[in-house]
Amino acid sequence: MHPRSAARRTALGAALLPVLAVLAAGCTAGRGGVVGTPGGAGLRDPYFPRLGNGGYDVTHYALDLELGSGGPSARLSGTAVITARATQDLSAFNLDLAGLEVRSVTVEGLPAAVNRAGTELTLRPDSEVADRLREGRTFRTVVRYGGSPRTVTDADGSEEGWLRTARGTVALGEPAGSMAWFPGNHHPSDKASYDIRITVPEGRSAVSNGELESRRTTGGRTTFHWRVREPMASHLATVAVGPYAVRSTVTGDGLPVVTAVDPGSAGASAAVLARIPEVVAWGEKRFGPYPFSSAGAIVGSPGDAGYALETQNRPFFPGPPDTGLLVHELAHQWFGNSVTPRSWRDMWLNEGFATYAEWLWSEDHGGPSVRESFGTAYADDANWAFPPSRPPGPADLSRPPVYGRGAMVVHRVRQEMDDDAAFFRLVRGWLKDHRHGNASTDDFTAYVEEKSGLDLTELWDTWLDGGSRPALG
Repeated sequence: MHPRSAARRTALGAALLPVLAVLAAGCTAGRGGVVGTPGGAGLRDPYFPRLGNGGYDVTHYALDLELGSGGPSARLSGTAVITARATQDLSAFNLDLAGLEVRSVTVEGLPAAVNRAGTELTLRPDSEVADRLREGRTFRTVVRYGGSPRTVTDADGSEEGWLRTARGTVALGEPAGSMAWFPGNHHPSDKASYDIRITVPEGRSAVSNGELESRRTTGGRTTFHWRVREPMASHLATVAVGPYAVRSTVTGDGLPVVTAVDPGSAGASAAVLARIPEVVAWGEKRFGPYPFSSAGAIVGSPGDAGYALETQNRPFFPGPPDTGLLVHELAHQWFGNSVTPRSWRDMWLNEGFATYAEWLWSEDHGGPSVRESFGTAYADDANWAFPPSRPPGPADLSRPPVYGRGAMVVHRVRQEMDDDAAFFRLVRGWLKDHRHGNASTDDFTAYVEEKSGLDLTELWDTWLDGGSRPALG
């Protein structure tokens, strides 16, 4: 992502009281004497404590979406098949969903009771499937839902979720907007593979993550099936619907490159998008193998969103990007998409490294050196408003310290190591060891000290966690 602009009774008879007593105690006995407890409603993220859910890990989402013919305001009908593994014996569990009406829910083929409170759906499966909800077992949940998807306004005033554009729609999810168009475990720590099928009026394109498996038109409706094989955090999922011109090519190494461009942005974005293979090849030399099975971009119209976003496989740009922005969002495929933050407190790892990638690209292509970019960032008072590791609140996650000061932390590590070859080996090792996983700030600082053999306590205390601008020695 690039910094955002400031612009987000049921009455019960006496016959049910014994059941309530059991639930209130937090456990229920199922077939075979299995005793389960409810999964947590939220993962206690430092900035979004109710985001995500405990007690299970999603392994796959199969989303079947149908968009009506009402243009940008069209209604959405969806079926989500969620395959998950229980991480405890479950009596109930939660899903995150904002706004849309839930029409039915089954767990392992049997209807489940559903209670809704805001964006929290609490599902209580039939006792007949209790054995399928033992710790370590895999179970399948099917949610049928629909309505008019909402736009979510973030704490910083920016908009995400289901955005109506001038000629269609685009779904953007960071940090919590994906719950506006499908139910799930919407926290970056729970990554999964995806199959996304989108049916739209004939003549429209529907673009998503991963690779296009099929495209079929019947009775004036076209269904696009996109498959994401590698793990993906839900905030990185996207659907863009509109009159996009979709083009598929390959890099010199055979990596598929899929671009989808709004006709009004085609001319102004062509030259920059043509550099995607070059940027990917450059990134592989700096950071190691590209982590996904395809690359590309989605380019909408100016005003479609207030920011670009590193949606997996193909970042979204609200209008033609410049080369620096393209480099930043493609760098996120390594930093943020493959190695994803364990919590939103760790977002500086994404943005600091993606900003540093911009500095490296500039130096390698005749622009300001990394030293000069560091100096410019150091002199910018905005970068010292707070430590990048501790933004004051959710509204601050996309403010300059997370980006510019985050990149300065990366460069200070490079300076302390005093060996460029060793530094880039460390970066490539970090990405390899955490590929398609999650990592925290503590994971990173421990990794750096272990691999470098250095005690960097002072660096972390001053540059990463410190409250004021340190002197340059």
